[in-house]
Amino acid sequence: MKYNQLNEEEQRVILYKGTEAPYSGKFYEHKEDGVYTCRQCNAPLYKSSSKFNSGCGWPSFDDEILGAVKRITDVDGRRVEIVCAKCGGHLGHVFEGEHFTSKNTRHCVNSVSIDFEAIKNSNIQKAYFAGGCFWGVEYFFEKLDGVKSAISGYMGGTMPNPDYRSVCSGNTGHIEVVEVTFDSEVVDYETLAKLFFETHDATQTDGQGPDIGSQYISAIFYNNEEQKSIAKELINILENKGYKIATKLISTLNTPFFEAEEYHQDYYFKHNKTPYCHSFESKF
Repeated sequence: MKYNQLNEEEQRVILYKGTEAPYSGKFYEHKEDGVYTCRQCNAPLYKSSSKFNSGCGWPSFDDEILGAVKRITDVDGRRVEIVCAKCGGHLGHVFEGEHFTSKNTRHCVNSVSIDFEAIKNSNIQKAYFAGGCFWGVEYFFEKLDGVKSAISGYMGGTMPNPDYRSVCSGNTGHIEVVEVTFDSEVVDYETLAKLFFETHDATQTDGQGPDIGSQYISAIFYNNEEQKSIAKELINILENKGYKIATKLISTLNTPFFEAEEYHQDYYFKHNKTPYCHSFESKF
């Protein structure tokens, strides 16, 4: 079997079972669609759909490609090592019972142990929704089939690279937003927009539930006229049913998305809690 040439750091980790420093790996916050492969032998190991942000400092996956990863109990019996089933290269360790995802499994993998092969997919699109605290908005979108990722962040303000404290001051003009990356062959934009309206109070003008302030208002940032048209049509339907919709429609043109701090991502999954001001109510 022919192996790839490894540099000194890759040898330390892959051959001699070392560990890279937390938060230092190039794949820790990597979000492209594709397949993660073994750095030593190129064997496919993980699909991007199984990758999630656990906040542990290393790339995390809740499932492996069938037969790609081998588990070996450490000699002290305390942890379970994971290695490439094809070449035996050290990947990291696997943990269970942490409740980060529904599969209740976390493959904690060193970035230097893996490579990545991107899959170009024209069906992958983005949508941006603001419905109060982004923790709750993110929570519901992450559970929807066809959604690749839901990331908390900020949009609509004037301050470059805003942080949470600045946004909460109300002086930057930013709104708490969730960036939803979805596969349009699995779920369409209308379904996403309906979920948005059905999981928050779009009639509240000053925030959402107990969260009061300009950063918590209801808004949809649309990427194109099709998304805008769908959002307007849904608003018309709700208003014809008696709802007085306060949701603002804002173009993403010249309005960048800034990802929020790490501790905001996957908040309810990390803390094993449920939203305090978001709940589902059928409206359509």
